[in-house]
Amino acid sequence: MELERFSLEGKTALVTGASRGIGEEIAGAMADAGAAVVALARSEEDLEATVERIEANGGEAVACTADVTETAHVEAAFDRAEEGFGPVDVLVNNAGTNPYFGDARELAIETWEEIMDVNATGAFRCAREFARRIDERDDEGSVVNVASVGGVVGLPHQVPYTASKHALVGMTRTLAVEWAPAIRVNAIAPGYVKTEFTAGVRGNESIHEELLAEIPQDRFADPEEIAGAAVYLAGPAASYATGEIHVVDGGYAAH
Repeated sequence: MELERFSLEGKTALVTGASRGIGEEIAGAMADAGAAVVALARSEEDLEATVERIEANGGEAVACTADVTETAHVEAAFDRAEEGFGPVDVLVNNAGTNPYFGDARELAIETWEEIMDVNATGAFRCAREFARRIDERDDEGSVVNVASVGGVVGLPHQVPYTASKHALVGMTRTLAVEWAPAIRVNAIAPGYVKTEFTAGVRGNESIHEELLAEIPQDRFADPEEIAGAAVYLAGPAASYATGEIHVVDGGYAAH
């Protein structure tokens, strides 16, 4: 297969949650593959670092401060993308939150709603806006949802996060069927990755060791090990892949 099949030259990619961790790495990888990148997150300061990194590597990027829980923000983000680089061809739904670790009996409904609004409903807001604009110009596109291994297995003490990621997996499969053939919709399901998101778990020695015992590769992933899967699913190399949940977890779910 020609490596050009992995190129995103001439494409515009909008990446949510692009200010740090997996999202930052995916934004950089999309740019390395040739895409113009719209990096979206709530923190303008952190986004600027992502854009600077991409530009330092010869890529094109623009920062867009927005909250995926606000429909108006989502619409404005797509407007910003079109003004800067043209229509969005690739959407990466990476924005996520997970502020709760504990017994489900003690979970506040407000916390449940917060997590679901970002991780599931926020992703849907972005996907819906993306699809509407694809339809308006009678074009094709690709959605890559960043789910979690918690979207394919149960993670104790993380019921709202796990539920939100199962919802994202279900949304991925359903939209893939509903929007074919014009829009491909796939998801990545990362395992435990070395980011700020997992700092609490990794910093707890007993939990850390318990998790490593369940990961056949005996380590947590680096963020860049997730980014390559996003580039693959976004581009022509995956032209016949839709509704796929690409698990990248070091063997955790297979153990």
